[in-house]
Amino acid sequence: MTESERLLDESNYIVGRLDVPDVSVIGVYFAVLFAVGIYSSCVNRGSVTGYFLAGRSMHWIPVGFSLFASNIGSGHFIGLAGSAAATGIGVGMFELNAIFVLIILGWIFAPVYISARVYTMPEYLYKRFGGQRIRIYLSTLTLLLYVATKISAVLMVAGALYLAITSFQATGGYEELLKSFLDSVSNSTRVYRGNVYHAAIEPNSSLVPDLFAPNHTIKGDFSGCSLPSSDALNLIKAIDDPDLPWPGVIFGITILGIWYWCSDQVIVQRLLSAKNITHAKAGVLLAAAIKLLPLYLLVFPGMAARVLFPDDVACNIPEKCREICSKPLGCSDIAYPKLVLHLMPSGARGLMLSVMLSSLVSSLTSVFNSASVLFTMDIWKSVRPKAGDNEIMVIGRLSVLVLVLISIAWIPIVKSSEELFHYIQRISALLSAPVAAVYILAIFWKRATETGAFYTLISGFFIASIRFFIEVAYPPVPCGHDQFIPQVLTQMHYLHFAILLFTISLLINWMVSINTQPLPEQNVSCPSTVQTVCRLTKNCFGIGTFPTEGTWIRAQR
Repeated sequence: MTESERLLDESNYIVGRLDVPDVSVIGVYFAVLFAVGIYSSCVNRGSVTGYFLAGRSMHWIPVGFSLFASNIGSGHFIGLAGSAAATGIGVGMFELNAIFVLIILGWIFAPVYISARVYTMPEYLYKRFGGQRIRIYLSTLTLLLYVATKISAVLMVAGALYLAITSFQATGGYEELLKSFLDSVSNSTRVYRGNVYHAAIEPNSSLVPDLFAPNHTIKGDFSGCSLPSSDALNLIKAIDDPDLPWPGVIFGITILGIWYWCSDQVIVQRLLSAKNITHAKAGVLLAAAIKLLPLYLLVFPGMAARVLFPDDVACNIPEKCREICSKPLGCSDIAYPKLVLHLMPSGARGLMLSVMLSSLVSSLTSVFNSASVLFTMDIWKSVRPKAGDNEIMVIGRLSVLVLVLISIAWIPIVKSSEELFHYIQRISALLSAPVAAVYILAIFWKRATETGAFYTLISGFFIASIRFFIEVAYPPVPCGHDQFIPQVLTQMHYLHFAILLFTISLLINWMVSINTQPLPEQNVSCPSTVQTVCRLTKNCFGIGTFPTEGTWIRAQR
């Protein structure tokens, strides 16, 4: 018996369908999950604090895993692995950067948030600046972001996973898989080579010439559309790289990270549920340590999927791509499900599908819970200040239903993108930079005013909207096809745009704040800035005691 025949014989026990062990594992997994959910719903949910923040009694271990689970969801299983298959290892910088930003969250932002005793991030800005308009605006903006980047993306991922499973059910055997692998190894190893360090800076000629002039180009050489880029194994890429230029990776991702990890309600709400600052910081450290795993568990497998399934994952013919994944622009997002369904043995395949399906549920529940908090505590209570706890919880559940319906209507825009992960980051880059600028100045600069923060947010939204509508008007085209798009899109990467918008937002906030009346002393004397927390509690960046609820009450007096 030859080696190839032996491999085929050993793989015969893996059939192209979900068998009894797979279905059994999935059933047991979700039965246990359902039981835990029922138990949790009966414990510590009789009040608003218990329902939304778990009574502020969470241990550091569930805090850390909850931070990680709220971040690593279906968008990573599908999107991160898919982007790795399309562009290489560079996308892993999003995960590595998060380790640094998580430390900032635990040692700078968390002491201020917890000492302020807030439920939501807009509520913090309300206590910091006063007035309702920033609180309502940010809550509305966050709900829009949930629709555009979270709920609709998760629903689309569920559809993609369903297509992958049904496609897998319709095929059987591994002969074609092994043949495809043996045929592709020599070519793929040749193409996937790269230097450890790529030249970081190259001359950038004609930076912004006539930004809105149509730019007629051919998107890629059609003969090489199915091949990965020559720098696919480089973490740091050239400044003119179309996927991840190095200034955007170093500075742009950090701006997105500060917004996401330090001001996004889904993430910070997990931290606010900690019983004290010690558990909050320990949870942050645990989450930072776990964030090393996606590089090995998602990025590398995504790259491997391109080697094993080049005809499907790297398809470049729109008609064929539409048949494979219902997306004419490419099917890199099916990389991870393809690996799970076609390589893992019976039973283990069911377990991994359970994890992926569970990530869908986890992503949705995290977003639904945080969205209901935002709508009820920041918007509904501004309309009905005397609303009771029961009314708030009912309205919170109804708001989730409305968000789901809006998200379903948004799915076609998500499907028009090439890669799910970069779509999420692109939308986030448009709207997150002004928010990050406002939170940074609110935390560190006592002179920042409500007027400065408000006009920063409005101006940033206006600038971002211009670029968003241009991107919608000029959607991406399949590789090798003609494209007519304004040069503002071709010559400014979305991460570079985030850097520019962040800088503009800081300047607007500073200019307006120094030319408006300073805030009353009570707004900055309460523990709402780093300086005030240090002064009231002798706790600077985690050194010393930490404020209790009594400290907050005394500070208000």
